[in-house]
Amino acid sequence: MRDWVVGGAVLESPEGLLLVNNRRRDGSTDWSPPGGVIDEGESVVDGLAREVLEETGLVVTEWAGIIYEIEAEAPDMGWRLRVEAWRAVAWHGELRFDDPDGIVETALWVPHDECAAHLEGVAPWVAEPVIEWIGNRWESSQRFSYRIEGLGRDDLRVTRM
Repeated sequence: MRDWVVGGAVLESPEGLLLVNNRRRDGSTDWSPPGGVIDEGESVVDGLAREVLEETGLVVTEWAGIIYEIEAEAPDMGWRLRVEAWRAVAWHGELRFDDPDGIVETALWVPHDECAAHLEGVAPWVAEPVIEWIGNRWESSQRFSYRIEGLGRDDLRVTRM
């Protein structure tokens, strides 16, 4: 099993929630909060700050803490994923798109009431926590757990635990 640790950033402004548009290997695109895989030896918050800068050009200067965690296991595909989603409360810079991984193509401040439409069709372990955060604004970190069965996008069966 391959284990991945990912950081996700929740940045909100008066215009809404920041979502990035990702180009996938198969040519499709989808939206998500900025973030990515944390490198070996990096703390999650340091890796997340690096990912936000790489994907959006924004420098996060203050984090409020973890607002949700995700655990997803896909035994048929041989991976486990752990995500820490941190809420950013201060940042500076201008949006720019020069992702060294070549995945993020653009980003938008999406009004909260339009986020669900942008996240439609996105993996449930990505979309559900974001949509629930927008609707509930809980006080302490929440945990989401998923089991993913199948070998590809077209035949996945996702169960929320």
